[in-house]
Amino acid sequence: MNITAVTSPLTSTAPKRTPVSLEKDTSTNKLSEQDLQQIKQLKTRDSIVRAHEMAHITAGHGITKGSAHFSLQRGADGIQYATGGEVQIDTSKIAADPVATLKKAIQIQTAALAPLQPSSQDRTIAANAAQMAIEAQAEIKQQANKNASSNDSPDKENTIGELLDFKV
Repeated sequence: MNITAVTSPLTSTAPKRTPVSLEKDTSTNKLSEQDLQQIKQLKTRDSIVRAHEMAHITAGHGITKGSAHFSLQRGADGIQYATGGEVQIDTSKIAADPVATLKKAIQIQTAALAPLQPSSQDRTIAANAAQMAIEAQAEIKQQANKNASSNDSPDKENTIGELLDFKV
């Protein structure tokens, strides 16, 4: 998710790419074979990076902070291509609500692992979310045990409406 940082936001439709300037062989406007190969590689990388970040955004709906940001590289054709990207996700716990924290942890894991090839940083975020889920489950269990023990305490003042178990 936090692969690298900052420049243009991701939109639902790919932005129209226009060359800033074509300074290569302006008399014929032709690019060398090496330049064409570089452009092909940049286009492929751009598609992969944008799909990767879109997967995070889609799975992380509601917990993402803003849109994706990309690091860009200008190709020989004057067009900027995404070579890295970042989507910020809110990974904080929800105070005093372990059930909501558990749900959020699961969504964080899902968002982190959404791309076809999660990065090592994506996997780290997913592992941290798994730990957050374990802690939330432990807190839920602890609260359930506390509630069960308080319901069983014999020194309750008001016992009206309680059921009694008699053996005959």
